[in-house]
Amino acid sequence: MGELSRRTVLRSVSVAAAAAAFGGLWADGASPGLAAEPLGRGGSRTPHRDVAMDARMRWQRLPKNWQEAPFLANGYLGVQAYAGESPQVLKFMLSHTQVQDQRIQWEAGIGLSRLPIGAVTLTFAGAITAVDWTLDLYNAELGGTITTTCGQVAFSAVVHNDLGVLLVSLDPSAGESGAAWGFSPLVSATTRTVRKPPEYTANPAPEQTDGCCAQPMTAGGGYTTAWRERKIGTKRLFAAAVAYSFPKSTHTRDAISLVGRTVAMNPDYLLSWHRRWWNTFHQRSFVSVPDKQVQRFYWIQLYKIASATRAEGPVTAEWGPWFPEVGNSWTAVWWNLNVQVAYPIVNSSNHPELDAVTETFRRDHANLETSVPPAYRDGDTYALSHPGDWRLRPGGVRTVGVPGTPSKTDQTGNLLWGLHNVWLAYRHHLDRAVLRDVLYPTLAKALNFYRHFLFTGPDGLLHLPLTRSPEYADAPDCTYDLSLIRWAANTLADSARILRINEPRVPIWREIAAKLVPYHEDPADGVLIGDGVRLADSHRHFSHLLWLYPLRERDWERPADRDLMTRTFRHWSADQSAWHGYSYAAASSMSSVMDQPEEALRYLKVFLDRTVVADTELTANTMYREGSNLAIESPLTAAQSVVDMLLQGHGGVVKAFPSVSSSWPDASIAGLRAEGAFLVDASRRGGATEFVRVRSEAGAPLVLDHGIDGEIDVRDERGRRLPWRQAGARRISLSLRRGGTVTVTPRGGRPDFGPRDVPALGTVPAWGLPS
Repeated sequence: MGELSRRTVLRSVSVAAAAAAFGGLWADGASPGLAAEPLGRGGSRTPHRDVAMDARMRWQRLPKNWQEAPFLANGYLGVQAYAGESPQVLKFMLSHTQVQDQRIQWEAGIGLSRLPIGAVTLTFAGAITAVDWTLDLYNAELGGTITTTCGQVAFSAVVHNDLGVLLVSLDPSAGESGAAWGFSPLVSATTRTVRKPPEYTANPAPEQTDGCCAQPMTAGGGYTTAWRERKIGTKRLFAAAVAYSFPKSTHTRDAISLVGRTVAMNPDYLLSWHRRWWNTFHQRSFVSVPDKQVQRFYWIQLYKIASATRAEGPVTAEWGPWFPEVGNSWTAVWWNLNVQVAYPIVNSSNHPELDAVTETFRRDHANLETSVPPAYRDGDTYALSHPGDWRLRPGGVRTVGVPGTPSKTDQTGNLLWGLHNVWLAYRHHLDRAVLRDVLYPTLAKALNFYRHFLFTGPDGLLHLPLTRSPEYADAPDCTYDLSLIRWAANTLADSARILRINEPRVPIWREIAAKLVPYHEDPADGVLIGDGVRLADSHRHFSHLLWLYPLRERDWERPADRDLMTRTFRHWSADQSAWHGYSYAAASSMSSVMDQPEEALRYLKVFLDRTVVADTELTANTMYREGSNLAIESPLTAAQSVVDMLLQGHGGVVKAFPSVSSSWPDASIAGLRAEGAFLVDASRRGGATEFVRVRSEAGAPLVLDHGIDGEIDVRDERGRRLPWRQAGARRISLSLRRGGTVTVTPRGGRPDFGPRDVPALGTVPAWGLPS
């Protein structure tokens, strides 16, 4: 990040020329992000741009903290803007996903903890009395006005996508022409107190000079914040960057150099460069539904995940790139649910450029051995303790423990569940390199951990000794673990077949899948927590339901499976008093796969309506709060719940609009990605599907549940009829070549095949802090 080529530098212009160009950021006095944006063909706006712009967030009250603030980031540098300690101060809180401690002698939440950086401050002559801000998702740009008792300042801010630099343009009135930038560092120490050793000390004090604040680390290396301002006529351009290095100490040189080169460039060129990436990002897929609260929330989550993560960067931690000033406990990467539920949306929304999970396992899988208890480190066994850092290191002597002993933990399944995300990436793209190089070798070693402990019981079946069902209770034959073992064994055997590997372990994997004890059940309550352990209290975690979702082990269309799914889900959902945000998102997705669209929407709306349950809630800026702790994963998984209503692909069947509420007569999707490497466009109008179009990237067999009643036309991309056969009610099967497209319409239908922003059911306020 932050490297500029000589050619790029040479494209910067003189101060005089930039003075004229800089006005383009505020063309005709328009709000930031609303000017100089690309239009569609023929000069018209594109639907992608329109829905992203409709989802822009508004602040007409001054935000006070992490839970209220607008947010900018590029997967590395994170920035939030909110009130400072005095009425004259506005903060731009800086964070960075790579900035972490390196004292590996302590567990990751302490010794490999993410570290706070500090805030760039803007101090005005007068007290802030009003704000009018817009966060433009399409251009990833925050801007508007700040009114004080002495005047007004118009501003625009971006975290430059490619450079990782905060850029803020200011256009102050005369009374605020002296508004001054500063920097306030935070103490370089973990904010986590759980199991914090008494000998822990903060890193050394920062070394601050004019335009630079260097923070050395006890372990070596460190991080530096550098900033510079440049005046262009009456306007001002401010740049700030954070650089991190370990074990070397190049961070100060790197930060100063990056800021200097950036501030010398043409600001309008910088902005155009930044916008190009974000505009392209928003064009990759499309979702529009008539409930605009849901639609806007969905597009904000796409913006959020793109801000939070990039394939080549760190997997997102609990706070994303935005370290809360108050800190709290979640200072590392939570691999026991949070990563696993945050990332599926990158597959279905067609954004592989954000898949840091697959790249993390590709790059750092060797570190997984350190989570294995020492007695079981045989060179062929992996596990994943939590919390960990973004390099998969648990720190200290922390491991997942030994099943059947007092050292057992509820972390034995972390790695298998994490690797299910890699499996989803493979299934959505059918990239055999992902299967061959990442999933297959790592999954085999992850399953080997369980093989150390599986034993044959008197019934001839394979059983598991005492483990812990996450966040609930100890149990032998724990359903959570069994479901992941069964998925892993079947997936490995299937992967060997797909890769055409002569694998001697296939019989072992097939035996595990065949002989693994079935889940223990209750006639009324369905699947239990484990052998003899029933769910007796409200439980936020859906760990004993992974087999239902997301593993999709059972098929709703089979009556026996339907009964088991219904009983188990009904018992879990009967008491929601301890549920958290991701519980409602999971319940929504489970309802969608069980053909319950009204329930799916109801669960989603409970969360989106900011209902407070067990002292948890969705925040005003669509972040998430659990008590005093803060997180981003629940809103991200709720975005996947929206997709599960509109498109599903599993078991070789692609379903268009499988779980759309009857209250949504219209819906439009484009470029959504389904398992089988299928890209799907579809439209629903007046309560009926008017077309489904599927493009095959890999030539996989297609069974399409198109949802169209009556006679249909099935044509290729040139309008020629394609051969197909009936595969059930409103379902067809056909073969598509790699790159081929099929479009299904009602017989004689000639719909507009472009995406559209469907009519709204009513008016809803913008997310943020509108008036």
